[in-house]
Amino acid sequence: AENAPRAQVRGVKQEVMQKHMRADEAVRIKYDSKYASSSNYWKNAIGMNKCIDSIGIVNMKREYETRLRAWQDTAKAANDLAHKVDFDKLQKLYKESADVTYAWTNFAESFTRRSNVEFSTRAFKLQQNMEVKGSEKNKKKQYHEFDDNSAEWDKSLDQEVLATLLKNYREHVSEKWLPKFYKTIDSQFGGDYTKYVSYLWDKSLIMKKGAKLYFNKKGYEKDPGVAFGMDLNDVYADFAEALGNNADSIAEQEKYLCAAKLRMEEDMPHYSDANFTMRLSYGQVGGFDLGGKPSGYYTTAESIVEKMKQGDKVIDYFAEPIMHELLSEKDFGKYQDKTTGKMQLCFLTNNDITGGNSGSPMFNGKGELIGLAFDGNWDSLSSDINFDKRLARCIGVDIRYVLYLMDKWGHADRLLKEINAK
Repeated sequence: AENAPRAQVRGVKQEVMQKHMRADEAVRIKYDSKYASSSNYWKNAIGMNKCIDSIGIVNMKREYETRLRAWQDTAKAANDLAHKVDFDKLQKLYKESADVTYAWTNFAESFTRRSNVEFSTRAFKLQQNMEVKGSEKNKKKQYHEFDDNSAEWDKSLDQEVLATLLKNYREHVSEKWLPKFYKTIDSQFGGDYTKYVSYLWDKSLIMKKGAKLYFNKKGYEKDPGVAFGMDLNDVYADFAEALGNNADSIAEQEKYLCAAKLRMEEDMPHYSDANFTMRLSYGQVGGFDLGGKPSGYYTTAESIVEKMKQGDKVIDYFAEPIMHELLSEKDFGKYQDKTTGKMQLCFLTNNDITGGNSGSPMFNGKGELIGLAFDGNWDSLSSDINFDKRLARCIGVDIRYVLYLMDKWGHADRLLKEINAK
């Protein structure tokens, strides 16, 4: 309900972003970070669903549910459980919730801050308790004003992405979840999303530098951008209500489900809830098998240089020319591995990794810093649902590569002297 629409919406958005970023270096610089952030969870959504299918997790969960249902009907369960799980009710609740979540994910990815569209972000922000400026005593002189962040967005890209997302959203949700402005698009613009977006930019004060939106004056709600945001907020409120309708009932049944699982598996070890705590995990450096072939456990300068050569075609592989130059020179000195003679960039371990772990230090058995954890491998992105120790790997950046970049690219001599790495 979440992964599929997230991947689809970000996919069409990123196509437009790529087109503009490739055409203009200044635009690429503005949107490089935004694109990377969007692409990160786009890949995550695709990879997670791929793993769910390839590993057969749905069937595994069905088999587990069958066992749990059978156990729940035993005499022991009758004595141990205060409440039985109503599986049929839970299935119905999940189905209803999934339908709403699918539409909501489309909405959030298309119109909230996740969209990376400056116009809709501003329009929506006006309806979300935005800071009030002006006279405290005279309400007619109170207004909203946006800070000048024009260095962070591009008009042409923003307009095309918004027009694309408006069309895409309509194609993927039922009419029930369409904001009122779609009627305006049809009646006044003949269904032309590009013309509608141009109208918003031309007639609204939202994107005008230094413009003050006096929200206690009659003309406020007539501003097309304000009206656009109000329509978005109306649908947002509908989603909030719909998502909340089944939340309590689902939480109740999931509490019973958790109790039943713990009772059925009372002789098995279970992880404690370690969220928001400091913790250590242990593992070993090493790769995994991919279709019967070893993956290897580290990447090299040569491998990343080959990818950089494709940077004009694959935006994820683009790098500043200086990076290509430095790595091609192979002046790695003390930073290359003494055993392999290679400049090792990243490496794999069998530690578990989840959201929030990025940047965590990785130590060897002597307590020496060897790297920083930052990701999980593509083949184990479903590990939050089902951890498979054969596939799940943590990816860390080799600390020697970090020091190399600090030295050769950053020229951070003072920091390197302070670190005094051995």
